[in-house]
Amino acid sequence: MQTTELVEFALNKMDDMKARDVVKLDVIGKSPITDYLLICSGNSKRHVLSIADNVNKEAKAAGFEPLSFEGRETGEWVIVDLGDVIVHVMQEQTRDFYQLEKLWG
Repeated sequence: MQTTELVEFALNKMDDMKARDVVKLDVIGKSPITDYLLICSGNSKRHVLSIADNVNKEAKAAGFEPLSFEGRETGEWVIVDLGDVIVHVMQEQTRDFYQLEKLWG
């Protein structure tokens, strides 16, 4: 799967679960570990986990094994590492605190 296809795939899976305030950041040349950061918010711990679980499961079903799936314990900030694309699913207060868009934008 090409990087642009992977970005669209992940965005669609996030949208399937009604992710809010979705942002795509191109970090090519800014980050040595990934090309794109996808950031979104969930309404609650359960919503955050549902969004991340959907991205993770659908990636596996499409034959793409995520490199990492972190943060399930707290559900405040869950990361699905797809290699060239890293998905960050956050509760609103956590997202406001860390402000990844300002850090990487």
